[in-house]
Amino acid sequence: MATQQSEQTTELKGDKIAIIGSGLIGRSWAMLFASGGYLVSLFDTDSRQVKDAMTDIQKQLTMLSERGLGRGTLSADVQFSRITTSTSLLEAVNDAVYIQECVPEKRELKRAVLLDVDAAMTSTAILASSTSAMMPSLLSDHLTNKDRFLVAHPTNPPFYVPVVELVPASWTADHVTTATSEIMAAIGQVPIVFYKEVDGFAVGRIQFAILSVAYDLIKNDVCDVEAIEVAMTEGLGMWYAFFGPFQVEHLNADGFMDVCNKYGEAVYRVQKTFAAPEKMGGPTAEKMCQQLELFCPLDKLQEKRQWRDERLAALSRLIRDLDREEATPSGGN
Repeated sequence: MATQQSEQTTELKGDKIAIIGSGLIGRSWAMLFASGGYLVSLFDTDSRQVKDAMTDIQKQLTMLSERGLGRGTLSADVQFSRITTSTSLLEAVNDAVYIQECVPEKRELKRAVLLDVDAAMTSTAILASSTSAMMPSLLSDHLTNKDRFLVAHPTNPPFYVPVVELVPASWTADHVTTATSEIMAAIGQVPIVFYKEVDGFAVGRIQFAILSVAYDLIKNDVCDVEAIEVAMTEGLGMWYAFFGPFQVEHLNADGFMDVCNKYGEAVYRVQKTFAAPEKMGGPTAEKMCQQLELFCPLDKLQEKRQWRDERLAALSRLIRDLDREEATPSGGN
């Protein structure tokens, strides 16, 4: 599975992409589309926020270029030049072929912003939300162009983690989902298309299930935060960097049916011991925070994010290079 764009020369495109919101997610989206050669208009109501976003984007693009971890073949300077900013929604959305909403995860705020975008967009533009869990029908039922709306949920940070969940509402036109999938693939993202909406989508539901079980282990003093971290980074995470959960089990036995026959009862027995989910917080969360801050104090979060992003980019390049080696005929150049 490719996680970076191919080595084909990245062509400059005349199509304009509008990014609504200049936070961490919006910045990553702007970088992604610029790396794919698109013209990008980055919108925010706060001019200082936009200025800070551009400073951060330039810094990230330069760092990625210097370390050979960038996407596409355009230089960091050219990519940066493809991004303009605006504090006018009408100006940002005008003539955009694709619009990615990235405002904070508050339903009424998103609905209000989407309604404003809906009134300003062309009748042929695609409007997508970056929401991490809200179902598209709950965000778009009031829109005039709701048939051109879907969720395009990235994994944070989008520039460094390529998967994008494309979740249509029941009224989303099929060609809109198809076109969005093609756009995502063209900028090096890996789209997964849903047949129907579900609360939390796939990535979120899986992630939340892991959080629930891990939280319960901490709450009941079975182990500490460090043990959970190691279980993932030195255990499950090693598998999951290359395979999903079903293929992991498929390979760990003589096929998935062998897993079901040999271990199905044991899996079911353990699953029945899982506690009912509870809202995280209180003494358990406080204990977890104290342990987490030993690894990463709150005043070092940005440094740790940069450390994470650099390694995610390096991992993507490693996987890409391994895939390329496998695709090269034996003895080929």
